[in-house]
Amino acid sequence: MLFPSEVFLFLFLPFVLAVYYLVLRKHTVGKNIFLFVMSLLFYAYGEPKYVFLMLFMILLHYGLGLLINKYSDDKRMQRLILFLMVIIDVCILGYFKYLNFIVSIFTGKEDTFKIALPIGISFFIFQAISYVVDVYRGKGKVQTHFLNVGLYISLFPQLIAGPIVRYETVANEIENRKENLNDFAMGVNRFIIGLGKKVLLANQFAVVSDTVFGNVTSTGTTNSFLLLWMGAIAYTLQIFFDFAGYSDMAIGLGRMFGFHFLENFKYPYISKSISEFWRRWHISLQTWFKDYIYIPLGGSRVNSKTRLVFNIFVVWFLTGVWHGANWTFIVWGLMYFVLLILEKFFHMDEKMGKFKNLYTMFFVMMGWVLFRSDSLSAALVYICSMFGFGCKGFMDAYVIQYFKQYILYFIMGILCCFPIFKNINRIFKKNMVYNLLYVVCMCGILYLSIIFIFSNAYNPFIYFNF
Repeated sequence: MLFPSEVFLFLFLPFVLAVYYLVLRKHTVGKNIFLFVMSLLFYAYGEPKYVFLMLFMILLHYGLGLLINKYSDDKRMQRLILFLMVIIDVCILGYFKYLNFIVSIFTGKEDTFKIALPIGISFFIFQAISYVVDVYRGKGKVQTHFLNVGLYISLFPQLIAGPIVRYETVANEIENRKENLNDFAMGVNRFIIGLGKKVLLANQFAVVSDTVFGNVTSTGTTNSFLLLWMGAIAYTLQIFFDFAGYSDMAIGLGRMFGFHFLENFKYPYISKSISEFWRRWHISLQTWFKDYIYIPLGGSRVNSKTRLVFNIFVVWFLTGVWHGANWTFIVWGLMYFVLLILEKFFHMDEKMGKFKNLYTMFFVMMGWVLFRSDSLSAALVYICSMFGFGCKGFMDAYVIQYFKQYILYFIMGILCCFPIFKNINRIFKKNMVYNLLYVVCMCGILYLSIIFIFSNAYNPFIYFNF
């Protein structure tokens, strides 16, 4: 079920809110049971058969958490339990996500096995791992009730496209959260902002990027020089507003039900280095890899540069692999590994002087071209054509058409990449006239988003694939 859909906005969400606040307002256990059941129904709406997979994962990690707690005085046994958990989770994730890819490496045949990828499997498996590891580390108490583990793993706001909510972040709120009007209002506001990012911006950029990238194959491109750059910029904006919009909606929905999820994006396109970009982009994934992979490997507190490089390599190789079973994702992750090594040891970002942001955005955009392409060869064709090798002329009719049709979206999208409106809000937030205008603007965004939704002008979230 998509957030920007008639079913969710006019049936599912109003029903859940009504029962949650009007019927179960003073019953925490009842609210948890209700949210758990509704989260399973939310997932079943699009993936009915994989609800059983999710229930199995919940039951498995619920049991592992109890075992970790039972052997609290036996670190050796706890580590064995963690090892078995990782093996099981990797096997399940590997079967659904990577089996065909691995087989194709050795046989050259694609899609040997007809395996459908469960939506959001990477997200809810990572959260399941977080629960057991945080119990092991003492950063959250073990849940003796299956229901509470189920609620944490399956909670519908962040179930299928993140952000990855760490168990320690919401461990206390699962049983002791206190909803209030201020949180609810902030949640509604955040949800509307996210809805606007997705429906009014990301979906418009998708029209341009899908057309341009669709014209590029491993054998060549039918695009002009300017159209290729327009397509790359469009996808750079699309993936940001698509994923950041979903994260905003998830954070907003969480607030409505008393959960406080951490931020997942902090204006990443204003970054002045690659390392800063990854402190601002998909923060929940990077902190997950840092705390559960990088630091256990030794992090930066190692005795040699070789080991430090190895640790960084593992994190970025896995980051690429996490995003999907395609060489484009692996090379994309390794590209960032190389860039981060150059910054860490050779201070490449500092050598750019006043052009730090341009340097960062250049490589980010090249990375998104690689990320969006169907194959490495298609990515190579696209990137080479962006620099004049193989493109079909300087410009064509599509450039003029898209410029006229989407120029206002591009201007608004670029402006929203900067904290302009955030700063304006901070300055005038105590002004009554400004607050009235703000409410009118939010109502306008909601109204326009609904109009676009009813016109079927939306597409699935990009990160559903991961």
